[in-house]
Formats: sequence, structure tokens, C-alpha cells
Amino acid sequence: MIERQTLTRYAWLSIGTAAATICLKLSAWWLTGSIGMLADAMESLTNLVTAGMALLVLTIAARPADEDHAYGHGKAEYFAGALEGILIMLAAAGIGWTAVQRLFTPQPLEQTVAGLLVAGVATAINGVVAFILLRAGRRYDSLTLEADGQHLLTDVWTSLGVVVGIGLVALTGWYVLDPVIALVVALHITVTGIRLVRRAVAGLMDTALPAEELTAIHNALANLNDHGCDYHALRTRQSGARRFISFHLLVPDTWSIQQAHAMAEQVEAAVRAAVPNSTVFTHLEPRNDPTALADVTLDRHDPATDAEPTLAESHSSSPF
Repeated sequence: MIERQTLTRYAWLSIGTAAATICLKLSAWWLTGSIGMLADAMESLTNLVTAGMALLVLTIAARPADEDHAYGHGKAEYFAGALEGILIMLAAAGIGWTAVQRLFTPQPLEQTVAGLLVAGVATAINGVVAFILLRAGRRYDSLTLEADGQHLLTDVWTSLGVVVGIGLVALTGWYVLDPVIALVVALHITVTGIRLVRRAVAGLMDTALPAEELTAIHNALANLNDHGCDYHALRTRQSGARRFISFHLLVPDTWSIQQAHAMAEQVEAAVRAAVPNSTVFTHLEPRNDPTALADVTLDRHDPATDAEPTLAESHSSSPF
């Protein structure tokens, strides 16, 4: 938890970067009169807003579990990820609208060399900070930092597109290239925003863990049959960096509570080792009790109204 609390320093880095690049890009727009430069500056404005939100969300997500939030506050990160994705798409729409207008009324650019130099400095700053945020997001499994890094990275692509467009305009005199490049970059930004929103929605909807982590869980449980045990009703979800894993552990009918508990402790430790940052819940059941076979599916069946699966049917649903 202490490690998670330190993530706010990355949010402060993002805020400072956004403020600096806004000033630089507005200066480049003032020098050149390029619609691409103005759109690029508006993209950095959304960076500043989302960086401020990231600071707030990371502070909330770092709070420990309490009575009202027994599973912690990690899902707060998904809200930031979704909002950043939406803001990215709105910025792309604004860029596209302005570029279409300029497409039909091209205008000459001024002081392109000075504008390119200023934009280049802003792009370099964003590129370095985006790399730092993306690496931190992967290291700490933080959707907020990763979304913020992706947002800055789209800003880098925006700036590169604008710089290329202005450079070509300066070389060829084809003023229509300025809005055309802006439209292409807007499309790229839209795709990135959609991806961020989809990932945030998946987290809020308690989507199961990725296939590679599910495989790690199954591998950790692969030798249960060697001890006369089995498992079923595996359920997984993720909340921020924390994974939640639950399953029913079937033990021999003749085992004592102490024996079954000792096995459960070993199994939970094995799963936690296989999937870091995980909380594991097990439910003990006697292996050959028919009622234990009524909850192989996600919803427990009522034996009085639903047909109970046979032992053979239960084991056929196991991956082992």
C-alpha cells in the first residue's frame, strides 16, 4: 500500500508537464497561425485536466480497505481511465471539426521555423514523460498512470503530425496539408480513446482475469488430485492492481477440519505465488457430497428444484 501511495508523484509530474507544454504550444500557434498547432495546444489542455483527476483518483485508490469498502478503493482508477478515454475522443472531435473548416479555407502560415522549434521542445518533453508514466503504470499495475501515459503519447503523435504538416507546408506551399494532417492524427487519437474506455468498462464490469493469469491459477492447482482433492466454481476479477480469486476446494470426505484447513492454506499460498497482488478465497466442501456438486456453475442450484449434476458430470467440467 505504501508503494501505491507513492504513485501520486507521477501525477504531479504529469500536471507540471501539461502546464509547460500548453504554454509552449500556444506560443507555437501564436507564431505560425497553424490550426494544427492550436489543436495540439487544446490536446495538452485535456492533459492538464486529466492529470489533475489522476492525482485525485490515485489518492483515493491508495486508501486501505474499510468497513464501507471491504475490497479496497482500487476501482476508482477505472473511472479515471474511462474519463481520460472520453476526453481524448472529445479532443479528437474538436481537432477534426476545426481541421475540416480550415480544409475549405486554407491559410498561409508564418514564422514556421520558430514554431517548429517550440513545438519540437514540447513534443520531446511529452515523449519523455509519457515513457516514464507508461513504465510506472505497467510496473505498479495502475490503469490511471497507464491511461495518463497513453494520453501523453497520443499528444506526442499529435505534435509529430502537426510538425510534419507544417514542415511540408513550409517546403511546398500546400496550405491544405495542415488540416489534412490534423484529421489523420485525430483519427489515431480516437482509436486510443476507445481502447482506454473499453478497458475501463471491462474493469468496472468485473471481467475475469486475462488468459495468462487464469492459466497460472490452473497450473498452481494442477496437482490437487495427487492429494485426493479437486476444485470447481473458479471466479476471478480485478480491482485496480488487486486480483480477487475464489473457488471451491473439494477434499476427501474423511478429512478432519484441521486437515482440510491446512490444505486450503497451502493451496491459497500457491495461487498467491502464481498471481501476485491477489486475494484468494476458498470454500471447503467434501468431495463426494452431492450437495457440493450443485454449485459447479456460477449460480448455486437449489437441489429441491434443479436436477443435480452427477459426479462424473462434475469432473468432466474440470480442466484437469
